Amino acid sequence: AVAIELCGPLPRYESSAPLTGAVEGLLGTHPRVIARRLELRLDEVLARTRRFRTERVPAYRAYQRRRGELVTAERSRLRLEEYRPKVMSGFVRNALLDEVYLPLIGDNLAKQLGAAGDDKRTDQMGLLMLISPPGYGKTTLMEYVAGRLGLMFVKVNGPALGQSVTSLDPAEAPNATARQEVEKISFALEMGNNVLLYLDDIQHTSPELLQRFISLCDAQRRIEGVWQDRTRTYDLRGKRFAVCMAGNPFTESGRRFRVPDMLANRADVWNLGDVLSGREELFALSYVENALTSNPVLAPLSTRDRADVELFVRLARGDSTAMPDRLIHPYSATEVEQITAVLRKLLRVQRVVLACNRAYIASAAQNDASRTEPPFQLQGSYRNMNKLAERIVPAMNDAELEAVIDDHYLGEAQTLASGAEANLLKLAELRGTLTAERRDRWEEVKAAFLRSRALGGDEDDPMSRAVGALGLLADRIAGVETAITRTGNADRSSTE
Repeated sequence: AVAIELCGPLPRYESSAPLTGAVEGLLGTHPRVIARRLELRLDEVLARTRRFRTERVPAYRAYQRRRGELVTAERSRLRLEEYRPKVMSGFVRNALLDEVYLPLIGDNLAKQLGAAGDDKRTDQMGLLMLISPPGYGKTTLMEYVAGRLGLMFVKVNGPALGQSVTSLDPAEAPNATARQEVEKISFALEMGNNVLLYLDDIQHTSPELLQRFISLCDAQRRIEGVWQDRTRTYDLRGKRFAVCMAGNPFTESGRRFRVPDMLANRADVWNLGDVLSGREELFALSYVENALTSNPVLAPLSTRDRADVELFVRLARGDSTAMPDRLIHPYSATEVEQITAVLRKLLRVQRVVLACNRAYIASAAQNDASRTEPPFQLQGSYRNMNKLAERIVPAMNDAELEAVIDDHYLGEAQTLASGAEANLLKLAELRGTLTAERRDRWEEVKAAFLRSRALGGDEDDPMSRAVGALGLLADRIAGVETAITRTGNADRSSTE
């Protein structure tokens, strides 16, 4: 009957065919099914199917179309695709991550999210804080973790917020860019579950804004926010919600890296650019492992067994106990020779980059008043290592390799303006490549730095520098007096 109705009107004629019937043995909860039996009447069925075809079907299709339009518009307005973790194709899980950092980060996230199973934590709290100079993969690492845990990755850009943003109300943001970042925080709080809120470059944000997160990182797990112009109190106890903050404390002597004490007390702080005690070898090896994807000869190793990488590194270091026949993947003799040659050069680069890393962190940790030489600002990050690895080829000789390192850091120093010379001289000292002429120049630069520091004040403040000069003169006279006194005492002692 339904088929006849849908096909259109047919000629009518008298018939003795029955117009009613029943369908037996039906299952379901439809109101017309009574005791597993459905009564049918031809005229009533035709009327209902006609109404279904002309009213219900078009209305349902219009509903689906409208719903799709609304979902697409909201997805675009909320920028949901931006919150899907996207791990870089060049991300390498090295031994340092697997054996050191991922367990540390995992312990903190278990404290924030709650561990699964019978031993699930009820005191969910805490904060993960990652610090390091730029280029050590803080954001990449957390995006990878969020992807593996199935969390929405809400990244908030600290420089876009700036020092002027102190509230979680988007309406109080000074510009559209800052308002967008505050709205991201509000969106993360409104979602409330399966979220990793990541505040990047917090050295560019106001400590007053960071204070807003103290109660969220405490056992209370509550925070005041604003959503669609209405104030809300978000209670995230029992929710899969984690907070991670990242920053670089090694800028401008750390003056801009200010974390409220009450927030720092709730944080587990890890420095991705520093060497953990007893993990020096893994830290050094991580530079090589991260650079594998940047060099076409070494790139295949990044997808193969890690034991092959470790064996190739031993071969490059000249370890007599390392045998190529122990490699898991079958390599030709030519491949073994090329990979070993590139790794041998990469290990030389590694030593330079590691020396830069140590000098950069040590210099940044010093107070300006106690410096004996200009601050060292050339970095030795994974990013530097990758850039150098790109330019290494198996046939390169030692002089060409040194030229590649020179060119790289000469380019890096161009952004330091007047500090470029001092930093390049310090780098040459670290590498042991100072000539006699450049050593004399380095001593002159350090002496000039000490004189300038002793004078104090800015170059545009002659009064302060004049006072500093008088103080310096007084120190010199005191030094002369001390020398004369010491000489006189020595003469008397010899006479006696």
